[in-house]
Amino acid sequence: MATTQSTPNPILVAVIGSALDGITGEMGQTMLRTSRSPIFVEARDFATSLFSADGRLLAQTHYIPVIGGATPFALRAIAEFFADDVHDGDVFIHNDPFNGGSHLPDITIARPVFWDGELVFWATTKGHNADVGGGGVVGFNPGARDVLEEGLRIPPARVVEKGRPRRDIWQLILSNVRMSALVESVLNCQIGATAIGERRLKALLEKYGRQTVSDAADELLRASARQVRAAIAEIPDGEYRADALIDNDGIDKDRSYRIALTVKVDGEHLTFDFSESDEQAKGFVNSTIANTVSSAHLALFGCIDPDIRYNAGAIEPIDVIAMEGSITRPEDPAPVAACTVPTCEAIASAVWVALAQAVPGRAHAGWARWCTPATMGTNPRTGRHFGDLHFLGKGGSGATEGFDGWDHLSPSNTLGGLRSPDPELHELDTPYLLEELEYLPDSAGAGQWRGGLGVRYRWRVLADDIACATYGSGFLPETAPVGLLGGQPGIVQRLTLTRAGAEPVEVDSNSFCTLNKGDVVEVIASGGGGFGDPRLRPAEMVLRDVREGVVSIEAARTAYGVDIDPGTLEIRPEQTRTLRAGN
Repeated sequence: MATTQSTPNPILVAVIGSALDGITGEMGQTMLRTSRSPIFVEARDFATSLFSADGRLLAQTHYIPVIGGATPFALRAIAEFFADDVHDGDVFIHNDPFNGGSHLPDITIARPVFWDGELVFWATTKGHNADVGGGGVVGFNPGARDVLEEGLRIPPARVVEKGRPRRDIWQLILSNVRMSALVESVLNCQIGATAIGERRLKALLEKYGRQTVSDAADELLRASARQVRAAIAEIPDGEYRADALIDNDGIDKDRSYRIALTVKVDGEHLTFDFSESDEQAKGFVNSTIANTVSSAHLALFGCIDPDIRYNAGAIEPIDVIAMEGSITRPEDPAPVAACTVPTCEAIASAVWVALAQAVPGRAHAGWARWCTPATMGTNPRTGRHFGDLHFLGKGGSGATEGFDGWDHLSPSNTLGGLRSPDPELHELDTPYLLEELEYLPDSAGAGQWRGGLGVRYRWRVLADDIACATYGSGFLPETAPVGLLGGQPGIVQRLTLTRAGAEPVEVDSNSFCTLNKGDVVEVIASGGGGFGDPRLRPAEMVLRDVREGVVSIEAARTAYGVDIDPGTLEIRPEQTRTLRAGN
């Protein structure tokens, strides 16, 4: 797409911008309505995007931001590999973590869009597929020592050639996965969504003309760049440092890994420098550069104007530095499957703690880390394989200045975009019986604004030989959701397994186990961190929380300094004044 400095009609720019956004939204709706995978249909674990011919991100619907922010790297890898060998009717596939990918389950489908015989756009989808083969569970292998043990690695490949499916590529993929029928349907769903994108883009070009659409797209990118530069300029110049830990890597179970970040602000330019982070891990928590960049971006864009479009212009003023051979930029063939979850969460936490030193009113306290497992096996009711990521076990988000955190919203890699499955549909898709799902009182960090609540999530297993892999963090006090400016942290998370007729045992983060009929799994998911001194929270709000069962009477007294009579559920004013004075 040609670049021009002419300024088109601003109303027309807005109309075309909305149209591009609408196209990615319709692509997303197509996936939600045509996919057979609960990971897409229920949780919306994907992103849809439009790019210019030269690979600039123009518009995106990122239900899961960490996937959306990594998509430009994947599209660039495809475009560079095929270069001039791209034709009308082609469709490409890709998931290689060391050539533009994030982790193997996030598969990119890209369709070139031609107009008058010339490439003008790309329509892409990228989402978490339930099966990529290998020794993992729904893509997660805590025991993997390299990426080859994590599943099928797909470099840029042509899966449809000039409108005709490449049977050799299809068979190569489907022969390396267990749930081949589901994988085939999901890939066709992604391909279909890009066809919708192509159709709508051509209608847009037909209505307004190629040059008008091109000029409007360029202006949209320039406008986003101006908005982000203005937002960065409001952050005081300087360097702001923060660390965040990951529990372990699945191999060295007694060692935590450190994300070390320096945020450098210079006028209208911002740099995320991860140079002092730990060396790459033996296990699967290493973060590819696409994931590291995306994680830093989502944390920043979660702190600035939400109306700013995330596109190629928006990221122009932002640089990310990560050292090769480190946990934020590992060398091929390091295992990377968990990078989109615990490592992304640690990066986001470090960004928010660093920004809190400069613009505390915009930063988030820590969100709950992910702690629920992935499971895979055969559902005896259907006779079919299933894969499940247990999205019902979400914790709470962190508080911000002026607002309590959201309950049951985490993890931070989704920024709230991850939807909880319908419990009854979940029981139909899997051999599980949901026994308990409830908000967990006192799970969130206290603060002038408290964190969002976590949950207790428990299910009973109704089949044998279910593979279970945990992939997460937040099981240590050092990785609990951090509080900001005097706010308290959320609780430490816990995952327990009760075998039939036995006592409960705690399950480690980043580990394997096998579930059998009669086993019960319970997840204690943390609430988010608090923001500000808890004793500045109005006593009436604390009383409301107690009456609603969110905060216990004991926590009201010890954390907030509010003494509540357990019989009348009324505040004892004199004692409360004494407690709040710190006496």
